[in-house]
Order: sequence, then C-alpha cells, then structure tokens
Amino acid sequence: MLRQLARLTRPLPAAGPNALTLAVYTDATGELVEAKESGFEGVACVDDAARLLDVLCDVWERARDPAAERWARGLLDFVLWMQGDDGRWWNFVYDWAGTPNETGLTSSTGDNFWHARALLGVSRAWLTFGDDRAEVALRRGLTHPISGEAPSDVRSLHLLAALRLLDDASFPDLRPVVRRWADEIVARRAGDVLMNNPDERGEPHLWAHVQEGVLADAGVALEAEALIETARASARTLWAPIVRSGFDRPSVSPYDVSCAVYSLDRLAAADGHGRAAASTGDDAWSELAAVARRWFDGTGDDGRPIYDKAKGRVADGIDRGRVSENSGAEANLVAAEALIDDAVRSLPAAAALLPAPAVG
Repeated sequence: MLRQLARLTRPLPAAGPNALTLAVYTDATGELVEAKESGFEGVACVDDAARLLDVLCDVWERARDPAAERWARGLLDFVLWMQGDDGRWWNFVYDWAGTPNETGLTSSTGDNFWHARALLGVSRAWLTFGDDRAEVALRRGLTHPISGEAPSDVRSLHLLAALRLLDDASFPDLRPVVRRWADEIVARRAGDVLMNNPDERGEPHLWAHVQEGVLADAGVALEAEALIETARASARTLWAPIVRSGFDRPSVSPYDVSCAVYSLDRLAAADGHGRAAASTGDDAWSELAAVARRWFDGTGDDGRPIYDKAKGRVADGIDRGRVSENSGAEANLVAAEALIDDAVRSLPAAAALLPAPAVG
C-alpha cells in the first residue's frame, strides 16, 4: 500500500521546495481523479497528507529508513503551509499550483476531521523528529478543540492527540481535558453503543468510528476502569458481530475495517495492562483483530483482490460483492495503519517511486 501512496505523492513547490502532498484518487488505469463528491473540492488535501505523515512516523520508528523521514518531512511542509493565521486548517488545494480551497464544504476551516487529523500529524512529527515548527502548529491548533464543541467521531481524534501529549512536560494541563473529552464520548451512547454524533439513529457509521479504542487508551492513561468497560461493552455490541460475520454487509470500505482493527487492538492492549477483563471467548480482542485484518486478504465475487499485493494497492472498497477498480489515498492509508508490518516491508519499493527531492 505504500507503493500506491508513493504513486499518489506529488511535489507542491508553493508549500516549500521539498513539500509533498497526496493526490486523492486514482482510477483502474492509475490516472489521477479529482475529488468532486461535494462539488469540485480539489486535487489533494490535508486530511490525507496528515494521515500519511502519521503513518510514516510509525514506519520510521520501526525501520529508521531516511526515505521515510524525507517523505514525512515533505508532507509536514504541506500540512504546516495549510494552517491559517488563526491556527485552523484548510483542507483542499484546487490545483498543483497550491491554490487553497478556503470556502468548500469539505475544505473550509472549523472543528472538523481535517483539523483533528492535522493535529495528529503535527503532534506525531514533533514527537518523532523534534521539529519545532510542528510544535508551534500543534499549540496553535489545539486551542480550538479545547474551547469548542465536536461530535464524538471528531472528538475521539482530539482525544488521541491529547493522549500522546499527556506525559510531556511541555503540556502540563491536558489531563483535565482528556477526562472531559472521554466523558463527552461516554455520554453519547445509544444503549451500550458509542455513537458518532447526536443526530445519528440506528447503527453508527463505521468509517471514522474509533471511539472504543481511544476510550480504552484513555482509561489506561487515567486509571479509569469504567472508561475501559464502556469501550468493551460498545465493542461487544457493535464490532464483535460485524467482524465475526466477515463484514458481511452490502458495502464495506477499508476505512470501516481499519477502525475495527484499531479499536480491537487497543482493547487488547488495555486488557494487557492488567485491568479486569471478561474471560469469555467473546472478548478475545486480539483474535477478533486478526479476523478483521484478514478482510484485506479477501476477494470479490469476480476474484479481484481487495489488497493486490503484486501491485501494492488497496481497492476503495467492496460493494455487493464487487471490488472497486479505484484505489485512492484513504483506502491505502487506512490499510497501512491496519497492516503496519506490511507497510514497513514495502517502504524500499515505495521509496523508489517517490519524486526526487528538489533540494538535497
């Protein structure tokens, strides 16, 4: 999947001589496709670039390969460049000249997914590489979610960023914020299931649904067993039957599956910290996470693979048994998060596909 992400990587000199970003989609032939789901949005976005920055920091920590650092720093240049003077982020650029989309529905500033993911990207870059520019951007960006409201799916990303900084002496005041945000997520439930936003009815959407995993980590950090048990109860009701069915649903995206993997992994880690865990087979979180990961090895009714390892690309999803011919940034990003060992192994091949640096 890193090979496909490398194919999607493009220079953006307006953001800096070595700045890099990601094209949003490609079709079956590998041609770039612009984002038009909410009208014309643009060719590349902070949401994807920041997520890949986060992934590459993880890859670098495991492999210590200079190619991962160069790639990550190029993406960081773009993410920093897209932050406004007020600390908020625009999402899309209209073109490869770097014209920001400042007014689009999926691009204007606010307490939204791309602001939250930018915080995750710059926090990881600062903690990994010690880049002072990333710390400045992080501090400016954090003020908005701390003082503002957000739905639970976005708030869970804020909480994840805060958890990363909890033990850092530079951020001494985040523990009350972590507790408040965790309590917000707990309060937004339908029965045992953690919901994504107040207007949601029925089963919550699965994409971007990582509340169980983040809440489990918060419970460990705060030594709050009740938070972990709330996460367990939601995962038993929501994720366990979906994963056991093999994601037997009319339409499934890699993002749906990666969210399951993330939360199940974090629940397993929380139980590994010695908290009182239920001992039934229903709560074998690591086994369920392994089952979820195997979805990427599946095929459609026509035999087309979801994760084509020969080509190094992940399809955008499967709809009524048909695997998408397209392979965009998000599908490959979330697959890299769920299959990080595969991502590390694919780095040398991906590095060979990256644009050459403009400045040594």
